[in-house]
Amino acid sequence: MRRRLTVLFILAVTAAVAGCGHSPRDSTLSAVGIESQYADVIAQVAGPRVRVRAIETDPNTDPHAFEASPAIAHSLATASLVVENGLGYDPWVDRILAASPGARTVIDVGRLLGLPATANPHVWYDPKTMPAVAEAVAAALSAARPSDAAYFQSRARAFVASLAPWQEAIERFKRRYGGTAVAVTEPVADDLLEAAGCTILSPYPLQIAIMNGTDPAPQDVAAQEALLSEHKVKVLLYNRQVTNPLTASFVDLARRNGIPVVGVYETMPVGYHYRSWMLAETSALEQAVSHGISTTQLGTGTLRP
Repeated sequence: MRRRLTVLFILAVTAAVAGCGHSPRDSTLSAVGIESQYADVIAQVAGPRVRVRAIETDPNTDPHAFEASPAIAHSLATASLVVENGLGYDPWVDRILAASPGARTVIDVGRLLGLPATANPHVWYDPKTMPAVAEAVAAALSAARPSDAAYFQSRARAFVASLAPWQEAIERFKRRYGGTAVAVTEPVADDLLEAAGCTILSPYPLQIAIMNGTDPAPQDVAAQEALLSEHKVKVLLYNRQVTNPLTASFVDLARRNGIPVVGVYETMPVGYHYRSWMLAETSALEQAVSHGISTTQLGTGTLRP
């Protein structure tokens, strides 16, 4: 992934972490979710009994260009629990944690799910991911604070149950529109599309090249353009946080050919919880397929968990 850390910055972060390595911790548990969607799940499991911080929170920036700071290094060094995505999505986290060994639990979601290193890293779009994360978070917090174990386990069960409306929306879409052909610019929402029974026709090497900021093969670009110009797909989904002239040309071509476009997010939009975000993305997909409605930006959302 396109992560950048300069040598001078690494030295500064390492110094900051080393400086806080022996700081005493108070009795309040603290947890960090590297991506805001993981912090949201931690908070729903932990409730007010744990301080929770999200690191990557801006849905209007390229998450691949994120750079940590000494303050972030301090938060990670003093946390009781850290949840990272893994799969090469946030590799800077492990470098910072290695500079400050400590008695913390680190949940690498890719490893938790048993995925290979080459798997699609946008695993939060898979409806099976966050129930597994919630259970792992509850187990970690219960181990750190046994007296609150029943509380954490109960909240984890409630969170998993709260995802039922989203899972029902996916199944409803699959019953009505299963087999729908779609195009994408990146594999951001591929797991959701596959769960909903869609057929993704965009060449996977093109998706990976765009995700990694490299030039896709000309034949893959031509194949993508043919999907749109020849009306072989019902909708185009694109990563609204990371655009370039090529992806913009795909969006423009889709619009000129009357194909609705849906912008999907890598970072949870402001005003949403994980469930409401996933429901909104699924609804946008259904509106595009059923009524030809484009959604390039989600609204302000709802704060209901």
